[in-house]
Amino acid sequence: MQISLSDLDLFITNALQEDVEDGDHTSLACIPDAATGKAELLVKEGGVLAGMEVAKKIFKEVDKQLKFAPFLIDGNTIKKGDIAFEVEGSAQSILKAERLVLNCMQRMSGIATSTHQYVQKLKGLETKILDTRKTTPGFRMLEKWAVKIGGGENHRFGLFDMIMIKDNHIDYSGGINAAIKKTADYLSKNNLNLKIEVEARNMEEVEEIIATGCINRIMLDNFSFEETTKAVVLINGQYETESSGGITLETIRQYAECGVDYISVGALTHHIKSLDLSLKAVK
Repeated sequence: MQISLSDLDLFITNALQEDVEDGDHTSLACIPDAATGKAELLVKEGGVLAGMEVAKKIFKEVDKQLKFAPFLIDGNTIKKGDIAFEVEGSAQSILKAERLVLNCMQRMSGIATSTHQYVQKLKGLETKILDTRKTTPGFRMLEKWAVKIGGGENHRFGLFDMIMIKDNHIDYSGGINAAIKKTADYLSKNNLNLKIEVEARNMEEVEEIIATGCINRIMLDNFSFEETTKAVVLINGQYETESSGGITLETIRQYAECGVDYISVGALTHHIKSLDLSLKAVK
């Protein structure tokens, strides 16, 4: 995934507006304007660190005079008691940025940690872990960034950068053949170069997709291990293959061993526990 700096700047601007509005009145009320301080990001739980670059940009957006000193980088394995970074400068500015930094880093680190666990389950295999569009509205960019930091791969970012013909598209279009042919015509007429993925709900649909052609990847949705193996043999490398639907940390290696190229896991971003991190003042 290519991070757009302008999109990241816009996210930070909007997030600060949401949190600060016309001022951090608690800090303004009890901390002198000239007061300075230092704070450290304390790791309180083991995992994979993510969001360091985001934190740096947030602090600089709040106050360009803040000094940000990183001790770790995104992707580092962390343990309880580690210090990720130190920030120094205006006490009011540090407190204004604190919650946004923690919200981003805790969630991103939780996603990176979970993704790393899934990736480790596939060690030695060629199958890649994919995320999905099951993300938090407005936070998708950072969540998908965290997946990459954890060792996973990004599926399409949104509705605009890939064609994904799912069950409802097929039903509304009048069937697989019609959906694929209409899609091919649409891409040609609009001079769009987008990859096409089609969801299959059973072996009969896999056969129909293969017979129709003009696609890049077949998603095997909620297939059993046996069905997945049969589908991979039938597809025989003509198209990329992706397993999806209810796949867990306990079952993911078995699906990968069926020979699929990708496994998409919505839980990477929509069913996640944030990592415990804390920003503590240094006295």
